[in-house]
Amino acid sequence: MNEITLCPLAPLSPSLVETVARTTAKVRLSDEAIRRIRSSRDRLEAVLDDGLPHYGINTGFGSLSRTQIERGDLEELQRNLIRSHAAGVGDPLPDEVVRAMMVVLAASLARGFSGVRLAVVEQILRLLNHGITPIVPESGSVGASGDLAPLSHVALVLMGEGQAMVEGKKEAGRDALTKAGIEPLTLAAKEGLALINGTHLMTGRFALIAQDLKRILDAALVANAMSIDAARASHGYLDARVYEARNQPGAARIATALRALLEGSSIVTSHAQNDPRVQDPYSFRCAPLVLGAAIDAIDSCTARLHDELNAVTDNPLIFAVDGSDVPDVVSAGCFHGMPVALPMDMLAIAVTHLAGISERRQYHMLSAFDEQAQLTPFMSPKPGVMSGFMIVQYASAAICNEIIGLATPASVVNLSTCAGMEDYNSFGPRSAAKLSRIIQLTRSVIAAELLCSAEGIDAHRPYRSGIMVENAVTMIRSRVPALSQDRSPSPDIAAIESLIKENAFGPVLG
Repeated sequence: MNEITLCPLAPLSPSLVETVARTTAKVRLSDEAIRRIRSSRDRLEAVLDDGLPHYGINTGFGSLSRTQIERGDLEELQRNLIRSHAAGVGDPLPDEVVRAMMVVLAASLARGFSGVRLAVVEQILRLLNHGITPIVPESGSVGASGDLAPLSHVALVLMGEGQAMVEGKKEAGRDALTKAGIEPLTLAAKEGLALINGTHLMTGRFALIAQDLKRILDAALVANAMSIDAARASHGYLDARVYEARNQPGAARIATALRALLEGSSIVTSHAQNDPRVQDPYSFRCAPLVLGAAIDAIDSCTARLHDELNAVTDNPLIFAVDGSDVPDVVSAGCFHGMPVALPMDMLAIAVTHLAGISERRQYHMLSAFDEQAQLTPFMSPKPGVMSGFMIVQYASAAICNEIIGLATPASVVNLSTCAGMEDYNSFGPRSAAKLSRIIQLTRSVIAAELLCSAEGIDAHRPYRSGIMVENAVTMIRSRVPALSQDRSPSPDIAAIESLIKENAFGPVLG
């Protein structure tokens, strides 16, 4: 996709955000967006000289909101707002996260409730389209009065200040604009505030997380199915009647997907007779219930993401009044991040179970205490002389320990800001940062399971698993050879992670 059009009448999706964030696709405004932006600015300018205080338009900010600002100082007010609020600290956010934040910001402003000039939104798009990515420190937003600090670092570059990355090199914001032939933006009334209010960092990052998670979930289901046959486990617990009786939709979906992945398996028929095992461990037998609960939570959380991607999160909002040239300027709490923070915290818990149950299956396969699995200890070609994949499970266990700590919700503990005016914050950016790390770590755990279970499938030749599982084994073998002697498993896990990122194992759930 070479061009994305921001239109208030068309939904902004995680896929579109990812396209802008991770490719060189250009972004433009629709005619409807341009019309709405201009109309909104006209409405705002109608109140500039009415002599009344309007928050953020002709007043100070936060606990300074009772200070009314003279008309001649409005540009300085907005400029100083950006400079003073660019207080982020720590390592820079990845470029893709900053670009995601910028396109979500532009889409919000384009809905026509913020009162900015067209030039402001066009300046954001110029930076995106010229590959100028503001350098934004990761930490500093409490996720309530907008992602103030991160968005301020973006706004600095719009103004020709701050720093940016261009083609992998750090440049002064003014130099980056000059080289691209872009004039620095001078902010007018309300525009600085409109640029930094809102949930654009946490929402943009959430969109990228959601895209990555879809691929990981598909790979996790393939890994689960592959492990079932690698361990010569039963398929009986995937019986559709079980999940009709349990009445949990997610569990039924997972069981259906696993049945499809394993359809046609001759491994399962090879041990149908004289297998003394009555039941398999929970990490196999209960996987549809565990993963089903996870995907139900994932669906609920990502629904809130779709809502937020198509929201306006500014304050105040400028509303037209029928039959009047004077708008309503409504100050509220539209910028608060809890509708995004809480779903991300919940999602972190759900994803933890994708990794956790995967690590348990690895442990079961590699331990080889189940003689009926007919696997060598640690998949070793020569147990004792060769350790095989022994330490792969150690790595997965270490990762799961880190994930457990990261799954502690960020949104449940509160700290006040702005002299107590902002006394209940969401801390959604921390939710997003922790969830992003969980996604990265979970991908590694799933890749490790795929490495081990592919080896297990090969151990049962000439029998074969289901067609879809065998296709996955073939993909893995295109990059990772079977284990004939000890080698470092790290490059193998990394190669399978790349397959997951490329969506090589999907779609499974659709």
